[in-house]
Amino acid sequence: VGVRRSQRLRREEVIVQARGTMSTISMTRIRSLSIRARWLPPLLLRVVLGVTFAKAGWGKLHHLAQVEQYFRSLHIPAAGVQAPMIAAIEFVGGLLLLAGLATRIVAALLVGVMAVAIYTAIWPDADGVTAVLGGVEAIYLAAFVHLAVNGGGAASLDRALGRFVPARAPTSVAS
Repeated sequence: VGVRRSQRLRREEVIVQARGTMSTISMTRIRSLSIRARWLPPLLLRVVLGVTFAKAGWGKLHHLAQVEQYFRSLHIPAAGVQAPMIAAIEFVGGLLLLAGLATRIVAALLVGVMAVAIYTAIWPDADGVTAVLGGVEAIYLAAFVHLAVNGGGAASLDRALGRFVPARAPTSVAS
């Protein structure tokens, strides 16, 4: 009985070791794949946001009178100036995001656009913070913050041009 039990325990140890090895191999492969595919998430984010905002901006540019009237109804100051400016930021910004050019600047501008949209159009009618955070505008805001902080990624014109234009050295504040 003791021999059978020790043989069974050895078999279980071998199975556990094999599972541990498979787990280690699987985790290594997953890590390797995730490292090689780091370029993909920022590209997907830029493409989806770029198409969405280029289309939205294009629509606003072709219906400026309605956009201006809507901005006035939200009590946005200088609606006649703001409407074409927002439309242009969304359209041109969307195109630049698609290319991955000036990504951080465009994303920062669109963070402002989304913050104002949330404050003026979403927040007043929301049933609380969860309603605001559950809206698509908050998702856009978070995505633009990510792009403003992290840039357009490896598959962007920003990165390609950065290889040809030497980065400026950071300046220090004189004391």
